Amino acid sequence: LMERVSRRHKLRVLLHEKPFAGINGSGKHNNWSMGTDTGKNLLSPGKTPKNNLLFLTFFVNVIKAVNENADLLRASIASANNDHRLGANEAPPAIISVFIGSYMTDALNEIEKRVAKDKYDELSNANLKLDIHNKIPDVMLDNTDRNRTSPFAFTGNKFEFRAVGSSANCSQSMTVMNAIVGKQLLDFKAEVDKLIKDGETKEGAIMRILRQYYTSSKNVLFEGDGYSEAWEKEAKKRGLSNVKTTPYALDFYTTKKAKDVLVKTGIYTERELDARVDILHHTYSLKIDTEARILADLITNQIVPSAIEYLNKLITNVKGLKEIGVAPGAAKAQKETATEIANHINALKDAVDKMLVALESTHKGKTTADHSKAYCDKVKPYFDVIRKHADALETVVDDSVWPLPKYREMLFIR
Repeated sequence: LMERVSRRHKLRVLLHEKPFAGINGSGKHNNWSMGTDTGKNLLSPGKTPKNNLLFLTFFVNVIKAVNENADLLRASIASANNDHRLGANEAPPAIISVFIGSYMTDALNEIEKRVAKDKYDELSNANLKLDIHNKIPDVMLDNTDRNRTSPFAFTGNKFEFRAVGSSANCSQSMTVMNAIVGKQLLDFKAEVDKLIKDGETKEGAIMRILRQYYTSSKNVLFEGDGYSEAWEKEAKKRGLSNVKTTPYALDFYTTKKAKDVLVKTGIYTERELDARVDILHHTYSLKIDTEARILADLITNQIVPSAIEYLNKLITNVKGLKEIGVAPGAAKAQKETATEIANHINALKDAVDKMLVALESTHKGKTTADHSKAYCDKVKPYFDVIRKHADALETVVDDSVWPLPKYREMLFIR
């Protein structure tokens, strides 16, 4: 629809997650909640302690599901485009964490502190229900205190999964989200039923399991700046994954935990899941292969020839100054620019040649996963090297000679 509307106005929509280095990327905010068949939002805080227990039950189970399956969520948003965006310039990091805000943190801390690990006494905990209820005010329904750096945030009566790429189809991440929460709720019911069977009351069993889940899932909760290096270090201490490239993120689909969620529950057969992962690896390889070949063509047939053309103009200028007897020092700037251009041309030629050799070696692996990892590890690193030298040439080669729109022209930098 966006593409059709843009064409109607003689414009084009660019859905690439990170088309410009140093400029904010673009992603989707997938708003996710659960509802009953009568339209009740299960993630909407209630107006009574009883309704808030219902809300807390689903709320905590979502946190538990994300904590247990963060790697699977990371795999669901993996793409070559999104790799450029995650963790750079106002985009969520590749680390999956959950922001719940101060209100909910206080409420859950009350449960952790005041619900005993042993049998639950409803009478002695009556005040706890009221205290928790008072800590979930109506303002949560319109909660604008949002941490924009969080990839997965609670925003009042729903969660937002913000790490999905702008060109992505939301179905994969939503399939995973629904699957992990669905399985988690089944596990929750089984644990509650066991406590009830052992003599615990229903409310007591729920509160004790919620306390246990919150305590075990606190590592995934983060309220600070998700863009900071400090968070990367802290996340590592907590044992949270920070997989920055698609081929390695896709490996999470092949784990036993992923198959327990997606295969044992009947969402996919094992063959269907393997086929989808195979296609995702192949798609990544095709994209990097295409980009590499186009990059090599641009450098070889446009960038380098234009740089040589301008270099020849400088050489002619230096020779002309010498012929009319101008002092050698007067041509210092031209000579330094000529040397700079020549060095960048040589560096580009060397990097492109090495990249093309690396391209030929990518198919030596036995599987599509081997191929995509070879593209990621052996081919893609040359992109930044080539870009560095091409960008440097763009700043010194005359606009009239340069064959492409310059970066400052595309971004209207004056």
